[in-house]
Amino acid sequence: MIFEGCQSKSKEISLEEKTCPQCGNTVEVFSVDTEVTCDRCGFVIYNDTLSCVQWCKYAKQCVGEEMYERMMRVVEAQKRKRSEEAAAKAEQAAG
Repeated sequence: MIFEGCQSKSKEISLEEKTCPQCGNTVEVFSVDTEVTCDRCGFVIYNDTLSCVQWCKYAKQCVGEEMYERMMRVVEAQKRKRSEEAAAKAEQAAG
């Protein structure tokens, strides 16, 4: 759940529908949710808090220690993937 004092989040709770990238199922994500599990395939869909978790000094307090660590692992995996893709493209261009 998002920390109530978060300056970047609206105080009103909203609902957004996202498409599960794994199975295509429609998943409802409330603005106060940090993650939602797809009820069809079990894939974990993160709310758009990943970006603020990377820089906000209250991130651990906001989402909790365990969620913070999980989200930071996702961030690191994304960075590694982008780095590997860039290296592969550079290698392709050179070769």
